[in-house]
Amino acid sequence: MDSKDNIIGGLSDPMMADDGTRNICKTVKQDVQLKTARNYVNFDAITYRSQLVAGTNYFIKVNVGGSDYIHITVFSQLPCNGGGYNLCSVQEGKTLDDKIEPF
Repeated sequence: MDSKDNIIGGLSDPMMADDGTRNICKTVKQDVQLKTARNYVNFDAITYRSQLVAGTNYFIKVNVGGSDYIHITVFSQLPCNGGGYNLCSVQEGKTLDDKIEPF
């Protein structure tokens, strides 16, 4: 990992999705479907970046079927603030090759 990963506000390098990222996606899938007015059969986390703030921002590339991808931003609250995940934003029309950037 890059040294900026340990700095508050620093953005991690892209990483392959893990069980934690897949759990985040499972938790916010319904919120994403409501926001995009679409029903996703596939909703698989592929890669992500994270940013430590007063909690953690996750920027996640999600495969929603075939060659269709979306990027989602999810905020993970600190346990002292109630914990949980909040969907912040969604970018549709992404490809596998699109870089994950904060939005």
